[in-house]
Amino acid sequence: MAEVEAHGMERKLDVGGTLSQVFSTYGSQAGVLLPLAFGLFLVVAVVNGLLAGNLVLVAVVILVDVVAATLYQGMVVGLVSDVQDGRRDSTVGDLVRATSPVILPLIGAGLLAGIGIGIGFILFVIPGLILLTIWSVIAPAIVVERRGVIEAFSRSRELVRDNGWQVFGVIFVVFVIAVVVQTVLGAIAAGIDDSALLRIVFNVLAQTATAPITALTAAVIYFRLVAIKGEAAPAQTEPPAPPPPPAGTAPA
Repeated sequence: MAEVEAHGMERKLDVGGTLSQVFSTYGSQAGVLLPLAFGLFLVVAVVNGLLAGNLVLVAVVILVDVVAATLYQGMVVGLVSDVQDGRRDSTVGDLVRATSPVILPLIGAGLLAGIGIGIGFILFVIPGLILLTIWSVIAPAIVVERRGVIEAFSRSRELVRDNGWQVFGVIFVVFVIAVVVQTVLGAIAAGIDDSALLRIVFNVLAQTATAPITALTAAVIYFRLVAIKGEAAPAQTEPPAPPPPPAGTAPA
């Protein structure tokens, strides 16, 4: 990140450094990120395939999509929090357990943000881009700081303030990369065999490849903005230590 200027100007989010950290974390933690993404989005694809064409159950499909994406983002935030010291100490099970207590706030915030951003895009696009930017670190605020749903929105806006263009720049680059990957995989699927099953398979592969990038982006932006603001990010709650053995017994 850029150093503080001698005349006291506040540091700005380093777009290149942020993207570099996103992809270096992706590479170093791919063994965790990719299997998690594949498992979650395979379930989503199966549910979507079973309920495809049933307008009555379209709300179920949307809910499954939101829950999967939200759970994944929460686990990735936990992962990035864990590797701040340069190594990963948590297992996949630890990440799932750490996210479980906040899954409902994450889902609620995800639904509200999705509705707001969607309406913003309908209203001449620009309002949607603004909301997408200022609400970009809602999930990390919930997972790391245990913020409530409404409080997370204001916390995200507070962190992004004064770095809006930089945050938008990172999001834009990541969006372009995700679109390119999904387009290429879609074209490959169409070139091989334009069957529904193959499209589903390649869609799962595209989501598996791109979901870690978008989730990591939110987490990395959050921790960098917290550092820029001069704050110390709260440590995630550790599981309680086991009770000491009764007096007079030998330790195991």
